[in-house]
Amino acid sequence: MGKLKRRSKKIAEREAARGIHPRLIPPVKNWDEDLPDLAEEQHYPPQLIRVNAINDVWMEIPRYVIYGWGGMWFFAILTTFLLGLGIKYTRSSYLSDDLILVASTYIPLLLLAFFVIYLLKSVLFEPRGAPVRFNRKRQKVYVYEYQRSIWPWKRWHPIIKVFDWADIHAERVLMAGHADWGHRIYCAVCKPGTVEVMDRFILTWTVGSVFDAYGLWSHCCHYMQAKPVPTAPLLTKAPASWTPFNTVRWPADIDRESTTVPDNQPT
Repeated sequence: MGKLKRRSKKIAEREAARGIHPRLIPPVKNWDEDLPDLAEEQHYPPQLIRVNAINDVWMEIPRYVIYGWGGMWFFAILTTFLLGLGIKYTRSSYLSDDLILVASTYIPLLLLAFFVIYLLKSVLFEPRGAPVRFNRKRQKVYVYEYQRSIWPWKRWHPIIKVFDWADIHAERVLMAGHADWGHRIYCAVCKPGTVEVMDRFILTWTVGSVFDAYGLWSHCCHYMQAKPVPTAPLLTKAPASWTPFNTVRWPADIDRESTTVPDNQPT
């Protein structure tokens, strides 16, 4: 880890020496590079990584996390099994008059039950590949986020964020030492006409090489400018989630708006 920090420091020093600094305020954590803006010349050809739908009006790309889900399923099954064993072998203490024995037995069991519920809600209901939709007729971007709480009894629900495409800028980050060690692309939403960041969302986690990430941002920019773009993605197979439910459910009004042309605009 010390070597990685020293390497990151050296990279930052080299970039500072070349006059390379973040231009957005504030920059994203682990910032490594600002990507060309929407109407600027892109340095890499457009290329989709994955795509759910693409046509002349709208495009939807999924955002799959490439690590973690298998491990969460393992721990969900393991902790559920341990909870069952704990319930089975602690029934005898229920009738005990020793309050300390009852507390030391059932409080850990209750905490384990909360953890089991949290894991089961995560693996069964949390959206896999929470998507982003681009509507080039409306020049809007619709981001599907999910509100998760550490408290398993609270309601977890999707949050749809709608942004003007003109206010979005892209940053590349380097997640050195992270589980998906590599490059990510974040989209920063700025106040109109400024570089003051109001919100951010991730466009893609690390998938393949950094050139794939560059190509995806280039593809979004070309698509929203109605330039020719390829419709075939690099990857056609979605990562396994083993979830029996459809975990992505757009609200009806947002679903209709994000996939249609404005009423006063011809198709």
